[in-house]
Amino acid sequence: MPQLGLLHGRVWASLLGKLLRPPGAVCIGAVHSHSQVAEAVLVSQLKPHQEKSNFIIKTPKGTRDLTPQQMVVREKILDLVVSCFKRHGAKGLDTPAFELKEVLTEKYGEDSGLIYDLQDQGGELLSLRYDLTVPFARYLAMNKVKKMKRYHVGKVWRRESPTIVQGRYREFCQCDFDIAGQFDPMIPDAECLKIMCEILSGLQLGDFLIKVNDRRILDGMFAVCGVPESKFHTICSSIDKLGKMSWKDVRHEMVAKKGLAPEVADRIGDYVQCHGGVSLVEQMFQDPRLSQNKQALEGLGDLKLLFEYVTLFGIAEKISFDLSLARGLDYYTGVVYEAVLLPTPAQAEEEPLNVGSVAAGGRYDGLVGMFDPKGHKVPCVGLSIGVERIFSIVEQKMKTFGEKIRTTETQVFVASPQKNFLQERLKLIAELWDAGIKAELLYKNNPKLLTQLHYCENMGIPLVVIVGEQELKEGVIKLRSVASREEVAIKRENLVAEIQKRLSES
Repeated sequence: MPQLGLLHGRVWASLLGKLLRPPGAVCIGAVHSHSQVAEAVLVSQLKPHQEKSNFIIKTPKGTRDLTPQQMVVREKILDLVVSCFKRHGAKGLDTPAFELKEVLTEKYGEDSGLIYDLQDQGGELLSLRYDLTVPFARYLAMNKVKKMKRYHVGKVWRRESPTIVQGRYREFCQCDFDIAGQFDPMIPDAECLKIMCEILSGLQLGDFLIKVNDRRILDGMFAVCGVPESKFHTICSSIDKLGKMSWKDVRHEMVAKKGLAPEVADRIGDYVQCHGGVSLVEQMFQDPRLSQNKQALEGLGDLKLLFEYVTLFGIAEKISFDLSLARGLDYYTGVVYEAVLLPTPAQAEEEPLNVGSVAAGGRYDGLVGMFDPKGHKVPCVGLSIGVERIFSIVEQKMKTFGEKIRTTETQVFVASPQKNFLQERLKLIAELWDAGIKAELLYKNNPKLLTQLHYCENMGIPLVVIVGEQELKEGVIKLRSVASREEVAIKRENLVAEIQKRLSES
């Protein structure tokens, strides 16, 4: 350790000498100096053990560890989600956890301040990915892909308060499904809504509703209400908070903080508090102000077509046209949607607003073109499943009903009632592993039989194979059912077949 202190002094002396040189000399050795600065900082952080300050061992704010029990629940959710994506013909894709900073800049509107920037590494300015959509658009443009149906499961990072709602973190997992390519209107969009319904129904979270709107309708609404075009994005961001805030609070934000005229805010209020089915779409076609706007009419026309397709898919009763739905991200260009769980009667008394958003998405036809040198566009539509939110709900339900979770998938335990049978147990378990059977044993030479059986009961292992002196003499193995405690003798050569038969029947 004394040598470290000496090195520390030498490095800073060297740095000080370089700083006192003429500017040209400093520039010539810039790269070398940079590495020395990094070394100096590292060395300065290395202290003798006795000087080490006390600190609390914890995960960083907005992150968490997942226990084996939680991982079982999480993997079941992800398996259901991914199997649905594959059922609809999606290919898997992965992208780096961080991107060039400029790739992410100006893609998320007011939320851009939540992007995690990384320290300059290797001459590149980098940021952790904020979502999976922008990296997908970058991938399409970079590889000149014009058509693709893909799914992606991965972590994203957002520098926001993790305590806003349950299931919201700074590091979290997203499950995305996207369809890229030029197709006839609303067919891919309707499939995305169908996928959301399949996943939410399969997870059995309770009743849900998918709100839909169109950014062209919103922009048209802003225009006819008198919102200056320069304020479209920022007002859209305020409207997007209506699921979490009352109209009164949203109106106050638009007027007091964003400088919108009160009468304009009131006109917006007449629209954003409307929601319904296809009849509301028809009603908006007849609206004296909205029907005069070309953008709004295009959006209404597509929504009418969307309702026709979701009716054919048998999910129309789950879809609601909601003029308050904005989806504040800047890259959306057309249809947007968001799935919310509906509160039970008991929850409704405590929570007047919805239980929470569990899936969302929309159309983003201009995003790929932002990365293409020639500006060539690839129309895209997609959805994202809120895994963390869903996980919190499922976990809470399991606690409420006291469900016990198996943390392993072990099917068979290899045991012995006598000493000096480790070699026989090892030969037997190797035979089971080679046959593709999930098996375990205790890592002791001479474990007690009762200890082995208790382990099986605690871990929920269904079958035990027992080998001892008598079994060796007779050329058999005892097969025991943990639940019923019934035992049968099976010929050694027939053991694997018998176990596979029982497992297939269970």
